[in-house]
Amino acid sequence: MHTVPVALGDRSYDILIGDGLLGTLGDLVAPVLRQKRVTIITDSNVAKLHLKAARAALEAAGIHVHEIILPAGEATKSYVQFGELLDKLLALGVERKDTLIALGGGVIGDITGFAAAVLRRGVDFIQVPTSLLAQVDSSVGGKTGINTSSGKNLVGAFHQPKQVIIDLALLDTLPARELQAGYAEVVKYGFIDNPDFFSWLEGNGNGVLTGERKEQAYAVAESCKAKARIVAEDEFEAGKRALLNLGHTFGHALEAECGYDGTLLHGEGVAIGMVMALDLSVRMGLAKPSDLERANQHLRATGLKVSAAEINKPLDASKLLSHMAQDKKVDAGEIVFILGPIGGAATHKGVDLDLVRLVLEDSLRA
Repeated sequence: MHTVPVALGDRSYDILIGDGLLGTLGDLVAPVLRQKRVTIITDSNVAKLHLKAARAALEAAGIHVHEIILPAGEATKSYVQFGELLDKLLALGVERKDTLIALGGGVIGDITGFAAAVLRRGVDFIQVPTSLLAQVDSSVGGKTGINTSSGKNLVGAFHQPKQVIIDLALLDTLPARELQAGYAEVVKYGFIDNPDFFSWLEGNGNGVLTGERKEQAYAVAESCKAKARIVAEDEFEAGKRALLNLGHTFGHALEAECGYDGTLLHGEGVAIGMVMALDLSVRMGLAKPSDLERANQHLRATGLKVSAAEINKPLDASKLLSHMAQDKKVDAGEIVFILGPIGGAATHKGVDLDLVRLVLEDSLRA
């Protein structure tokens, strides 16, 4: 088992990475529980695969377990589902010293963390991410929230977990499309400030996607180290943490316009968004055409979409720009973009929106 610390003073916690950790879940979480009572929150897909084993491991450690099963899919991150989840937690009598356990992908982690942030003005929660995307990104850093009709994750809170437990064996049960979508977030860390990691992915990324455990362990650990370092420097996204949103301004707009109906997975939107960001960077003289070519080639090789034209839905550049204007990074009315060459991303304001429109329009007809 490999441990990656997230250094946040009295809110510090560990990311535990290993193979087969779900079977020892009770022993792993016991040291951080304030009392031996937990509520597992999961979705209908994950419940069929992993809920029984998680519950058994917790009960074997003498921990009392409740469980709540939510519908699977991005649409679960809604006002309606969030309200129903809080009502269910209160009906179970969840106390302030209880702990919620998010057993699932990014959707479950986000809505569980948000519920933990507001229930009785704050209870503890633990992340047990079951998707690659959640393991390398959404489970770490304390961002929680739900979606609205105006955009993704616009309602939420910063609420750090007490622990993140990453069982690499759970990746074996992921559909290929979900694994590919999560891989986009792995590539993101190379694009931000680690060109050597991106070069490693160009040579070894296929192993991550085909279940080679050594490659998966390295990719997940390097991603978690990168995110932990950035979060420790800028917990509340006042500066450097915004870099973690590389590709997301474009990607979130695509997701919102698709209506969170499964047409476009989050990681797929991020992949297209990163290509758009590199395209915009090239047009602004911030990156070389070869950077864009490498990104396109590698993402395509892993089976990911690289243009909005590949989304099976009619999309409009003006509507996408409207969604982008609601982005969380908007500052003084200006959209903040994450741009630059591979390994040299930086925040940029005052970007010519006519140029952004051209990038969108070219991607829509690519």
